[in-house]
Amino acid sequence: MSVFDYTLEELQQKLHNKELTVTDLVQASYDQIDAVDDQVKAFITLNKEAALKQAAQLDQEIDQNNHPLFGIPAGIKDNIVTKGLRTTCASQLLSNFDNPLYDATVMERLNKKNVITIGKLNMDEFAMGSTTENSSYFDTRNPWNTDYVPGGSSGGSAASVAAGEVFFSLGSDTGGSIRQPASFCGVVGLKPTYGLVSRFGLVAFASSLDQIGPLTRTVEDNAYVLNVIAGHDKMDSTSANVDVPNYHDALKKGVEGLKIAVPREYLSSQEGIQPEVREKVEAAIEVFKSLGATVEEVSLPHSKYAVAAYYLLASSEASANLARFDGIRYGKRTDHAENMIDVFKNTRSEGFGDEVKRRIMLGTFALSSGYYDAYYKKAQQVRTLIKQDFDKVFENYDIIVGPTSPTPAYKVGEKIDDPLLMYADDVLTIPVNLAGVPGMSLPCGFSDDEGLPIGLQIIAKHFDEQMIYRAAYAYEQATEHHKKRPVMGGAK
Repeated sequence: MSVFDYTLEELQQKLHNKELTVTDLVQASYDQIDAVDDQVKAFITLNKEAALKQAAQLDQEIDQNNHPLFGIPAGIKDNIVTKGLRTTCASQLLSNFDNPLYDATVMERLNKKNVITIGKLNMDEFAMGSTTENSSYFDTRNPWNTDYVPGGSSGGSAASVAAGEVFFSLGSDTGGSIRQPASFCGVVGLKPTYGLVSRFGLVAFASSLDQIGPLTRTVEDNAYVLNVIAGHDKMDSTSANVDVPNYHDALKKGVEGLKIAVPREYLSSQEGIQPEVREKVEAAIEVFKSLGATVEEVSLPHSKYAVAAYYLLASSEASANLARFDGIRYGKRTDHAENMIDVFKNTRSEGFGDEVKRRIMLGTFALSSGYYDAYYKKAQQVRTLIKQDFDKVFENYDIIVGPTSPTPAYKVGEKIDDPLLMYADDVLTIPVNLAGVPGMSLPCGFSDDEGLPIGLQIIAKHFDEQMIYRAAYAYEQATEHHKKRPVMGGAK
């Protein structure tokens, strides 16, 4: 077996039994990166020298530590600030941000558990995209078939786990950017409740929507990572001061007696749901029934407005957040300027990619005088209606189940020239962000033709991640999808 086929709990047992060392795990990560990353292209920046040095130090401390994340190699999305390690947001504007002076809160919490940062992962520039083709460095590819996209914006985060380059990764999810690539790459990805995980040190795209979350091989591993990164943070004014349970404790409670809602909109061909996706999700629903859950059809009637509302709101917030990148305070500055206005204009023209410029322009328009009420305010009202839809369903049901994405992964270049077509692919994930509720994607099957993964989405009410883990673990244990690996996945 490859070391990447073991769970985090199994790896800790092997470390304590002296069957493996932390150095072995770190070296296995870099060996696999050397073997496959020229095809996958998941990493922008590697941290090899520091990671191996830290591993050697931790090898002396194994007997004093038994946390599941101790000494585990992880990848970090490149919009999460890492002290002393380059953070670029996959943008040329930050290509010289080589030495950040602080760690994001999630990094501080991982570091306290002695997680080893292998490197920073590729993404769509400033997290704007669904394929990781909007990175200003290179396209990341899907490990199951490198002719296909890995999803986005956390494409590098999902691909690195699927390809066996790291044992888990962190991504960020603004409108599906953890769950959709998790679906495309056949891994487990969680978007936590808004406010559960601190956003301090996450480079902002849309502040009322962004959330950091874990991507892992298994549901159990995912729970272990969330246990570490969740919790209130005084450095984040939007952080929720709520009790954080031990998510691992909920895993084995089963689903007998749970009430599961299946929105008719989530399986409708009108939303572009491909027949094979519907078939695999319906098969997953039958598994839940066989395990003792009750399943009923419901409606989320305002979901059809989610994409339009989201792109107005997210672009508006992006327009405000990205104003700080002006060539004056930090980041790259244009060499072609004769006055201050030229500095602003040329820095942003040269530094931002097309998709970022598109969203800044849309957001600035939506916030402008004379259009604010017609667009931004109206989108906020629609957001409230979408949240109310979820609230109403959760009065009578424990979880909502449906597809993560209407389709499996598609080919590189297939949709990049049609932004509206690409935006529509987020129809099933965006409502979760607008409502602020948690959602997870986990594998539920594979496409018939190309053998590409298909994701099942499980959604729960605010701060009820335990219910998601409970349902996801029961499904995972009753099926074999999570055990299948891409040919390149896992060091040999």
